[in-house]
Amino acid sequence: MKIGVVREIKDQEDRVGLTPEDVRVLVERGHRVLVERNAGAGSNFSNEEYVGAGAGMAGPDQAWDCDLVVKVKEPSPSEYDYLQQQMVFTFFHLAGADPQLAKTLVARGTTAIAYETLEDNTGKLPLLSPMSAIAGNMASLVGAYYLQTSQGGKGVQPGIVNGTRYGQVIVIGDGIVGGHAARVATGMGANVRIAGLDRERALRPDPGFGEGVHYFLSTPDNIAQAVTQADLVIGAVLLRGDKAPHVLTRGMVDSMQPGSVIVDVSIDQGGCVETSRPTSHSDPVFVESGVIHYCVTNMPGAYPRTATQALTQATLPYVTGIADRGVDFLSDHDGLAKALNTCGGYITCRPVAEALGLEAKYRPAFERKTGTGFLVKG
Repeated sequence: MKIGVVREIKDQEDRVGLTPEDVRVLVERGHRVLVERNAGAGSNFSNEEYVGAGAGMAGPDQAWDCDLVVKVKEPSPSEYDYLQQQMVFTFFHLAGADPQLAKTLVARGTTAIAYETLEDNTGKLPLLSPMSAIAGNMASLVGAYYLQTSQGGKGVQPGIVNGTRYGQVIVIGDGIVGGHAARVATGMGANVRIAGLDRERALRPDPGFGEGVHYFLSTPDNIAQAVTQADLVIGAVLLRGDKAPHVLTRGMVDSMQPGSVIVDVSIDQGGCVETSRPTSHSDPVFVESGVIHYCVTNMPGAYPRTATQALTQATLPYVTGIADRGVDFLSDHDGLAKALNTCGGYITCRPVAEALGLEAKYRPAFERKTGTGFLVKG
């Protein structure tokens, strides 16, 4: 199979879809790999390293004109003209993205295989997980940065000073993002409360997130009360493949103290804070109701070397499977099948179809193989 690795063009997005060592593995399996020039430069992978691994150097036209294109972030509008009937393996976040992307994928007959909806045999999200961990680690760090008065914040440092913890951090969501954010925040020395839906965990004195972390049930009343005293609120809510719900309403934001900070890590899926809107690394924050909002849609891109290595370690087995067998590889089990978001002119992921208000229909070829089929737009 001919595989293309394209250079990311999203603002300050320096991750790359495959490392030179990944290319070597694919070439040794008999595949041809074309890498767009300087695609790995931001992650400190040189063109020479890719050539040494067996790749061919290419311009964007050639890298996109492949059977399988491997990326990191969803195609930008300026890349829509490259979309055709190829397979594209990347983060799509279609439920929270511009609806025009989904419409273009359907119109062009592109097979969109999404990192964020692929599940393993245990139902976990192995490709989303490493990026969620990096974003969670980062959320507490950037939140603390914007609490500085020099950045417009209220001047509270999350940390231990002479044995006393300072800073109130509220993490909404107890998954991978929330867990990593809570551990970093408590490691810094902040007082941390994490909201989740596990009633048993809420009853345990040690919820498993480290010293100084207290767990409470995520209900509108509890969150509304908690955020009034918060210095930093981290939104870490995930509905698989679907648009994130607004668990932090505009009224709750209005009740927060001026100079407080919100980091909405859920922004890729539309954001879990009603006042959030997408921002970029070049222009990362805005102020609403006196509260600083950080809503960068590609947070792990700030650490491209680490993020690329962690991501490609997870994606390579799936890239090789798709390269070896094509889209039929996804029919091996239902979890892999959930990665297919568009195919043959249809939306093929139930949460995406519902979020975009599209009609549901089954794809019989996969129904025979998986017993479930895919929901598609008719």
